[in-house]
Amino acid sequence: MIPDKLTIGSRGSDLALYQANFIRNILVNEHGCDVEIKIIKTTGDKIDYISFDKMEGKGFFTKELEEALLSEKIDLAVHSLKDLMTSQPDGLKLGAAGYRADRREMLLVNRESLTNGGVIPVKPGGVIGTSSNRRKCQIAYLNPEVTMKDLRGNVPTRIQKLRDGMYDAIIIASAGVNRLELDVSDLEVVLLDAEKFLPAPAQGILGIQIRDNDDRVESIISGLGSRKELMAASLERGLLAKFDSGCSLPLGVISDFTDNRMTLKAVLGIGEPGHWQGLKKVEVEGTEVDRMVDEAFVALNCRE
Repeated sequence: MIPDKLTIGSRGSDLALYQANFIRNILVNEHGCDVEIKIIKTTGDKIDYISFDKMEGKGFFTKELEEALLSEKIDLAVHSLKDLMTSQPDGLKLGAAGYRADRREMLLVNRESLTNGGVIPVKPGGVIGTSSNRRKCQIAYLNPEVTMKDLRGNVPTRIQKLRDGMYDAIIIASAGVNRLELDVSDLEVVLLDAEKFLPAPAQGILGIQIRDNDDRVESIISGLGSRKELMAASLERGLLAKFDSGCSLPLGVISDFTDNRMTLKAVLGIGEPGHWQGLKKVEVEGTEVDRMVDEAFVALNCRE
């Protein structure tokens, strides 16, 4: 049965609204639903001047959306899946996942700060903007001659801060720039090889969160996305879940599929912000998600 009307909850950033409208258009055009979007401001949106590792708690970009779902003010919430906690609050579940955009990271560099060679081709002493521990530990490993400075704000705001000279370079998700079709032709664009600079678990994948007892909504949402991308999300987020942590964990993960076999690669930063000592790396292959996740987790936690 097609629901009479669906309300999508979304953050108010350009990227979040793009993603909400992307799902809305599918529901309207392919499933004949009547859909509206309700903007909800989250803690992560309100506190945009503190780096993630200094913010208390978890679910900075999802908590208020989840509260709206539980109170039935909205029927579903559309998230960048990398922002959604791996453990769902009682009463909620991940209804669908998919529509993955480019999972790679994008290095944007002011032209005078670009150098030749290396994974992170930024001049010695250059300032790279990011608030992600996952990015920071990999930058420190790959280009120890640069410095890092926290960077917050939505995607266009971050890029404007680079243009304003606050940084020599910034690293952001390629998916956000591509989805918003932003013009960055005045900057040097380096797409970082995902095998050498690992993205966040499930980066580029959209996640649709629903109530776990809402058969009316689930009957439609369960058909969205793809099995392959849901499997990728299970692998990548499954490893993140083992650490019982959130976006502050210095963990990069990618997965790939060949025929019936899967590959899971991960890096974990050793040390702490400002004092990164290196990376632990692991690569596992197999056909069973749980076994692969367990094997990778044990390898990353073993003492050398």
